Amino acid sequence: MTEYGLPDGGRPMGKYIRHACVFCALLLAALLANATRVQVVRSEDYNGSPANRRAAIARYQVPRGNILVDGEPVTGSVDTGEQLRYERTYGNGPLYAPVTGFSSQKYGTTYLEHAADGVLSGTDPMLAPLPLWSDVARAPNRGGDVVTTLNRQAQEAAFRGLAGRKGAVAAIEPATGRVLALVSSPSYDPSELSGNSEAVTSAWARLNQDPEKPMLNRAVRQTYPPGSTFKVVTAAAALDAGVVTDLDGRTDSPDPYRLPGTTTRLTNEGDGCRDASVRDAFEWSCNTVFAKLGVDVGVRDMAATAQAFGFNDTGVRIPFAVAPSTFDTRVDKAQLALSSIGQYNTRATPLQMAMVAAAVADGGLLRPPYLVERTTRHGGEPVSGSAARPGRQVMRPSTAALMKELMAGVVQDGTGTNAAIPGALVGGKTGTAQHGVGNAGVPYAWFVSWAQAEDAPEPQVAVAVVVEDASADRGEISGGGDAAPIAREVMRAVLGR
Repeated sequence: MTEYGLPDGGRPMGKYIRHACVFCALLLAALLANATRVQVVRSEDYNGSPANRRAAIARYQVPRGNILVDGEPVTGSVDTGEQLRYERTYGNGPLYAPVTGFSSQKYGTTYLEHAADGVLSGTDPMLAPLPLWSDVARAPNRGGDVVTTLNRQAQEAAFRGLAGRKGAVAAIEPATGRVLALVSSPSYDPSELSGNSEAVTSAWARLNQDPEKPMLNRAVRQTYPPGSTFKVVTAAAALDAGVVTDLDGRTDSPDPYRLPGTTTRLTNEGDGCRDASVRDAFEWSCNTVFAKLGVDVGVRDMAATAQAFGFNDTGVRIPFAVAPSTFDTRVDKAQLALSSIGQYNTRATPLQMAMVAAAVADGGLLRPPYLVERTTRHGGEPVSGSAARPGRQVMRPSTAALMKELMAGVVQDGTGTNAAIPGALVGGKTGTAQHGVGNAGVPYAWFVSWAQAEDAPEPQVAVAVVVEDASADRGEISGGGDAAPIAREVMRAVLGR
């Protein structure tokens, strides 16, 4: 006969139960340890794995926010019905590509699409009305919107003016630093890169192999020798340093000018530059006068003025990065002479030269340029305000007043008459930048300018235009012939003329 609670010849039931409990506890501990390993220790590896599509699926599960110009969206989202549900669309993509960049399910993001990705994708914590609840619920936020500073009419005028020629336009509001136009040509349609199909792969290869480089943002990522437009900087340095005290006084400037320490003779395209006054030399862009002025000012003061204007600054962002413009600070006198007329190693982006013109227009005060006015939630409620920052004085106000005189003279009586606008005061500077081996390349045509309506208290716009494939003669007039009319139309658009 067996005892109560014990099987025949067996052990107590409680011992089996204890063994089962211990075994289950070990299994639970192993499960928790593995879960911890997966979710904590190896989380970054799994999240970054190409095989893990959860992040991509979540990212494209809601429509992307929009980029706005003059209150109207220039971007959109379309429901594809695919696993990566929403795909980016662009209205008039080539016009705004240097600003928007692209948002591609295959190749990522660039320019504003990248710099403002947190807001546009809805991942920025500031978009959540109840951040803690959003973290718990893991519900995706609708993407917010980015309101740009662009002036639609100015942007369109710049794009029309370039008409597919290689070049770029940048326009700034001098009193604030707001970027009013940013155009690069030739351009491309970012919509071609939005999805992840074979057509997108093909478009990517075609655009990257195109010798015209349509995806290169020439307005902010390409630097050029600025040629004679750099004489604005040289003249400002000479005035601030006291090397020039009278705009109409004769200068001791031979023609031709032998570069110091060399046998190389620098000449001018036209006559009348020998001992010309600074005013005449500026209006007719005498290389000899400004090369010698740069040498007389000296490397230290020339470099200080150039850097005050923004040259050699590697931290310019609008909010995406801008290629640094350069002024070589380790040069001999011959190299300094060439640097002072925008040659040798001097290089500038169109945005940088627009900043130079804006500083003259605003009494010598340079406002850092910015492209985003504010960001908002989908319904329009502001999330962040303007990116405007305090300006810095880059030249004396008295110097800036004289520079405005000089630039106005170029448009009234000099090489920039094609930029004149009835009912407005316009200042400008033409430039022809030589390049290539032995300067054999077709010169770049430059024009930098500012404009002020006759009933306005201050200049409303500063513009820089560069045309790579200029069709005019090699002389200084090419800046006035190819680039000045484009600048004029951009200025007219801003002034409402």
